[in-house]
Amino acid sequence: MKILFIGDVFASPGRRIVAQQLPRIVSSEAIDLVIANAENAAGGFGVTPAVADELFSYGIDVLTSGNHVWDKKEIYDYLPRQPRLLRPANYPDELPGQGSIVVNDRNGDRCAVINLQGRAHMPATECPFRCGDRLLESLDPSAKVRFVAFHAEATSEKMAMGWHLDGRVSAVIGSHTHIPTADTRILPGGTAYQTDVGMTGPFDSIIGVDKQIVLRRFLTSLPVRMEAAKGAVELHAVIIEADSETGKAVAARAYSLKE
Repeated sequence: MKILFIGDVFASPGRRIVAQQLPRIVSSEAIDLVIANAENAAGGFGVTPAVADELFSYGIDVLTSGNHVWDKKEIYDYLPRQPRLLRPANYPDELPGQGSIVVNDRNGDRCAVINLQGRAHMPATECPFRCGDRLLESLDPSAKVRFVAFHAEATSEKMAMGWHLDGRVSAVIGSHTHIPTADTRILPGGTAYQTDVGMTGPFDSIIGVDKQIVLRRFLTSLPVRMEAAKGAVELHAVIIEADSETGKAVAARAYSLKE
């Protein structure tokens, strides 16, 4: 099974490059399953039902998220209706939505997708390590391929999760910082790992936002209205190949392209 995980889709520029490039990537790379982080897809902050439906229409199979998934209130009613849009599993159970799903890829093979969120410099949530353990114990054993999207700030916490789950999942891929890391590899137990897959959106920016706006905030400490940057757009992703019988990753590489 070949999985494409697209890094944080940022605002309309990010959605545009996905719409333009995803069919070609799926064809040329023989992708079986497409996952993307969508928590910044609506104007750079949050995701709306219309934006989620738009991304699904491009051929994305599962959307993951993080702390910004709650930014747009209209998504609250949508989450229970659309199980393929995940919110981090380690938020309280009474909140809408779910943090994991088992889906079939284009060949009919099953893949479990788990969405967790870190706690370092992030909102207070349940321990993602223990939450991940429980989810793995409850999964249908027929889903051998298991992909963990870990939305976290600290590189150390992401690396800890990779080692914690090594040999028990097919991949642990980080998101949130919007900066792609150069550490794509397969851990000794057969788990593909990358600390952060990066961002899909305007790269002539500060993590997607207009540079002058962010600089003004740093220089003055005054509140500003964040707006998505314009200009050059890039897509950042990772491609993982996993054995559908064992769930072990057999190949992993970073993937990027410019608009």
